[in-house]
Amino acid sequence: MRLKFVKVMIAAGAMVLPLGTAVALGPSASATATVSSKVAMAAAWAPNTAYTAGTIVTYNGVDYRCVQSHTSLVGWEPPNVPALWTPVGGGGGDTTAPSVPGNLRSTATTSSSVSLAWNASTDNVGVTGYNVYRGTTLVTTATGTSYTDGGLTANTAYSYTVRARDAAGNLSAVSNTLNVTTQPGGGGGDTTAPSVPGNLRSTGTTSSSVSLAWNASTDNVGVTGYNVYRGTTLVTTASGTSYTDAGLSASTAYSYTVRARDAAGNLSGVSNTLNVTTQPGGGGGGGNKLLGYFAQWGVYQRAYHVKNIDTSGSAAKLGYINYAFGNVTNGQCTIGDSYADYDRAYSAAESVDGVADTWDAGALRGSFNQLRKLKAKYPNIKVLWSFGGWTWSGGFGQAAANPTAFANSCYNLVEDPRWADVFDGIDIDWEYPNACGLTCDTSGAASFKNLMQALRNRFGANYLVTAAITADGSNGGKIDAADYGGAAQYLNWYNVMTYDYFGAWAAQGPTAPHSPLTPYSGIPQQGFSSDEAIQKLKSKGVPASKLLLGIGFYGRGWTGVSQAAPGGTATGAAPGTYEAGIEDYKVLKTRCPSNGTIAGTAYAFCGNQWWSYDTPATIAGKMGYAKNQGLGGSFFWELSGDTTNGELITAMKNGLG
Repeated sequence: MRLKFVKVMIAAGAMVLPLGTAVALGPSASATATVSSKVAMAAAWAPNTAYTAGTIVTYNGVDYRCVQSHTSLVGWEPPNVPALWTPVGGGGGDTTAPSVPGNLRSTATTSSSVSLAWNASTDNVGVTGYNVYRGTTLVTTATGTSYTDGGLTANTAYSYTVRARDAAGNLSAVSNTLNVTTQPGGGGGDTTAPSVPGNLRSTGTTSSSVSLAWNASTDNVGVTGYNVYRGTTLVTTASGTSYTDAGLSASTAYSYTVRARDAAGNLSGVSNTLNVTTQPGGGGGGGNKLLGYFAQWGVYQRAYHVKNIDTSGSAAKLGYINYAFGNVTNGQCTIGDSYADYDRAYSAAESVDGVADTWDAGALRGSFNQLRKLKAKYPNIKVLWSFGGWTWSGGFGQAAANPTAFANSCYNLVEDPRWADVFDGIDIDWEYPNACGLTCDTSGAASFKNLMQALRNRFGANYLVTAAITADGSNGGKIDAADYGGAAQYLNWYNVMTYDYFGAWAAQGPTAPHSPLTPYSGIPQQGFSSDEAIQKLKSKGVPASKLLLGIGFYGRGWTGVSQAAPGGTATGAAPGTYEAGIEDYKVLKTRCPSNGTIAGTAYAFCGNQWWSYDTPATIAGKMGYAKNQGLGGSFFWELSGDTTNGELITAMKNGLG
């Protein structure tokens, strides 16, 4: 589209087009406009004609509504003045605007260009393109969700916004504003391309995804990302050396290449071509372990007791229960809450077997005794005592200094004669070895393996020894910080905490699902998805059969949100029953029902709140993934978040078989 500069003066009271104002002309500046039959007008469209707000004119077969009274100037056809004319469709049909494009961002800059990307909008009929604005100037209408704006000035600040449009010409609201500065120019600019990425390979496939990895490139200044191509299509610019391409077809062959890029926009040569075929759809060879966490504090405000596991129907579906949590202090395993654990007296009505607790000397009470009764009623259930968790992981660093002493203390506590028959093993929830959680650990990459080895040596082969571990699959992230591959030989399985990737601790957003199964375009952090974590653990030598996929029985949410699609801005955490930004599934399913899915999980937009959580339908998809990947099964946090009839655990059981 050409640009023309126009200087026009008109009568007093009319609008003036300032000198140097750029006006983009349509296909024919002299095209004859016709009067819409829906609104009577004194004259057809023409320059120097006064228009009243609400007037509708048909131009080139499309209706436009005047949204602000004005007098027209030369070149001011409706398509070129979006602030004054709004498309309303070529016959008064579709009047619904698309959703706002989310997470407008820069993927690269040079001294003369800015590369942009944004999250796709949705529309009741279909999005046909995206208007890209530099400041207030419309620079293009892109057909996809990316665009490179060229011909810019070096070392100069520019601002961009994007609006989606549909076939009827309806425009979405304006995206977030992106402010970006081009690279410095001059004859000494960077013109050296990075080296070619080496050894492009597949680290795993499902029926709908291919996980890729490659060797890092080098550059004289620095590599900023990698362009990943499926065939000739650019599917993403990855920040690290791995990517999972999702949304594919089962039993289908795909080819991939990768090119490195630097800050100046220089591209490397093309990597080797990888040809890979997705798995067949349906079925799989995975295990069917099903484990749920019971939180000891649930017996207080939540009023969730061991009996509820039975009455909800969950006990009949569970194979394993992790009792959370025991504490870790002074390098030893210790009791977490003695009253909830073994002292609270349960009445006959509250008890699993209908028999009240007694105060006889030596009698066991509390949740431990209720778990003993639950196991008597459901002999298939195994119970593990979990130690640590987010709040009580700070003691593991001291424990790692003397693994043998720690293991001895844990064995003596788990096998205390008062409750030795209750527990079938131990689970370690260290958040996080050699990395930061609530506190930061500096015990070294080998400390986790050494601790697991000591526990196995002390508990022996007949006890279950497991660990709940990070699901941070980013390059240099928490999985890379510890020797999870080496420790796997001592453990029965890992509970991979594939949830809590995103939440309202980032108070302004962007909104994002807290438990994405796969990456997606616009995800705020590469490596923060279930599949990327699973593939990274496999690549470190952890057998798939020792990996359990994590499911959250809760949602995370923001408030102050104006768009339904992920990637929106927010003002803070949405209100929750017990904590801001988090709410049980059993509450959200009716308070804020899901109205969209992304990356294998659900999200909901209600009022000005945005939540993400798993539903029975998305859990079915995740269980299918676990089967296709050959995982050992799945686990969830935690029992009290489900409905009284166990909707979510039923979906897990049905999916695992």
